[in-house]
Amino acid sequence: MERHLAMELVRITESAALESARWTGRGDKNSADDAATRAIRSKFDSVALDGTVVIGEGEMDEAPMLYIGEKVGNGRGPRMDVAVDPLEGTETVANGLDNAISVIAAAPQGNLLHAPDIYMQKLAVGPKLAGQLSLDDPIETTLHKASRILGRSLPEMTVSILNRERHRDLIAALRQSGVRIKLLSHGDVMGAIETAMDNEVDMYVGSGGAPEGVLAAAALKCLGGEMQGRLLPEQEEDHLRCKRMGMDDPGKLLTMEDMVGSGSVIFVATGVTSGDFLNGVRYLPGDKAETHSVVMHSVTSTISYLRTIHHDPKQISTLQAAVI
Repeated sequence: MERHLAMELVRITESAALESARWTGRGDKNSADDAATRAIRSKFDSVALDGTVVIGEGEMDEAPMLYIGEKVGNGRGPRMDVAVDPLEGTETVANGLDNAISVIAAAPQGNLLHAPDIYMQKLAVGPKLAGQLSLDDPIETTLHKASRILGRSLPEMTVSILNRERHRDLIAALRQSGVRIKLLSHGDVMGAIETAMDNEVDMYVGSGGAPEGVLAAAALKCLGGEMQGRLLPEQEEDHLRCKRMGMDDPGKLLTMEDMVGSGSVIFVATGVTSGDFLNGVRYLPGDKAETHSVVMHSVTSTISYLRTIHHDPKQISTLQAAVI
């Protein structure tokens, strides 16, 4: 059942990617995001799912569709929490840059954190460091612990972080330690996920969107990695939003179980623009298009890559699909 649901969900992210990719490099992030959102919402109606959006485009008064609490699916399937980011990297698409994706995570009802759209402090690592570090430690302590566990010197390690002014002091501390730094212009979800992929990034640190943190945690659970987080409410309204979503102590350390529960998790994503992890949409001659997606299951720890040729991108009908 979960495998069938995962394939239904990836069909939805494919649709969002195909629609939003048309706005690549056009300088209009709002139209790109709107195209992805409309595509996802329309496709959900045909999925055998009794789903509730716990992470989406905002609260009911902020978003006309895919708002937190909205029911998705045809109501005749399993009861699931759904976390969705129709276009992770709106500015990335608008500026024609890499690593934009459309992403959905799903878990049995009551498992995914209802994360408000505020900043979250994050620490993401791959399987070798999972369960070994703490977000409560100073960054210098964390780096030395990781170095000892990995059996590599600090100059041999790589840490990724969003290139933001708010990270100035943290970046300076990383420089002082001697580690290599991968500065990310965008791509909070992908930045965390790549710590568990076969590449040179050992750790992801810094702050980014809380909803993106939960999505990344879902993927990392499937990959055997770990995400720790802490919400960073800045205004009184942020504290009130946290409490409305059931978080009486917004400052508590959030573990993987806090964010994605103890049950099964499905994570699917389709590349909109090309990146290190997924290829972007390619529009082909003869009214065809190619998408590249990933499907992950936490229970089986399987990772499947799906290359799909769409015969008519406007109708999102699949001519040929092959798992590669």
